[in-house]
Amino acid sequence: MYKSKKYNHNSIGDDMTEKELAYFEDAVGHEGNIVKILEKSISMIEDSSIKEFMESEVNLHKSRKEKLISFLEGNSNE
Repeated sequence: MYKSKKYNHNSIGDDMTEKELAYFEDAVGHEGNIVKILEKSISMIEDSSIKEFMESEVNLHKSRKEKLISFLEGNSNE
């Protein structure tokens, strides 16, 4: 079983390799970076409809990040 420095994988089991779990950890980082970029961009946009769209994208990527973290910690309810 893979032991991550960041996440506890105790309930995932032996079905995933270290490389596969590392991909999930990378995806968490990518989602976090997307959120940061979007939030910075929102602060520079004046058009309210574009801001609203971008804010919905921030929420989407935050949700994806949380789902990935939940999976990595073995707490997924899905």
